[in-house]
Amino acid sequence: GQSRGVSLNARGREEAAALVRRLDGVPVAALYSSPLERCRETATPLSRSLGVSIRTSRPLLEVDYGEWTGRPISQLRRTKLWRVVQHAPSAVRFPGGETLLAVQGRAVAEIDRIGAAHATSVVAVVTHADVIRLALAHYAGMHLDQLQRLVVDPASVSVVVLGAGIPRLVKVNDTGDLSALT
Repeated sequence: GQSRGVSLNARGREEAAALVRRLDGVPVAALYSSPLERCRETATPLSRSLGVSIRTSRPLLEVDYGEWTGRPISQLRRTKLWRVVQHAPSAVRFPGGETLLAVQGRAVAEIDRIGAAHATSVVAVVTHADVIRLALAHYAGMHLDQLQRLVVDPASVSVVVLGAGIPRLVKVNDTGDLSALT
């Protein structure tokens, strides 16, 4: 399952508002979001500020953690699968859910599609931390088993320039000033 019905808390709403201020002046031409509530809620202030609609995209959904959905991390840490997730994520299939490799494949295919559709524009994609980490690992040329080396904080910005043959990671997990992007 993917955690539906989970809304942003007060801090999340503050972070979404701060994101609008941080992206002020960045010429975002299109805005895509995972269909889950917390992503759409994060994208809504940006959508209003930019005057662009939110295009929801199912391939940007969070990982389907299956039977792990909603279980406390303290409980999951005691499972054998937890060690595999930490050390060999390429081998993981969540019980009743997806493989991380499949999630990476669907997310990257969608981001590539979005990039091709907006080849000369800046596009914002709002999705989940693990989906972002999986996409960043792909664009960085990292093996999936190095996934735990990447950190993606809530409301952080990562910038990947697509096209020109080589994806370029311009920013990863940025939570500060983005004026250089203007």
